[in-house]
Amino acid sequence: MNFDPKTLCYNEAGLIPAIAQEEETGEVLMMAWMNAEAVARTLDTGRVTYWSRSRQAFWVKGETSGHVQQLVEMRVDCDRDCLLMQVRQTGAACHTNRRSCFYTAVQDGREVEIMTPMAE
Repeated sequence: MNFDPKTLCYNEAGLIPAIAQEEETGEVLMMAWMNAEAVARTLDTGRVTYWSRSRQAFWVKGETSGHVQQLVEMRVDCDRDCLLMQVRQTGAACHTNRRSCFYTAVQDGREVEIMTPMAE
């Protein structure tokens, strides 16, 4: 069966959440949004492409930073309303220069930074 990005369940803005996971370690790196064209571009190029809600433009991960996400496998969840991008991440995934965007933990009712920025 051929995959058609139009068969996914997008929200009212035409977007679907996409979770990036390091394929080798299983580490969750980030979550961003995709539209049908971003999904198609990602599959065509192997470079993960998101939709920037603030800029209203496509965003190829690593295009300016060099912190590239190379697609290994795209997975669709059971409800077809969320994607899992298994990637090979080069450098930081977060714009704060951390490996993951999930660098703040809630511990005993407090926010605790559990990851520092990567060395430049």
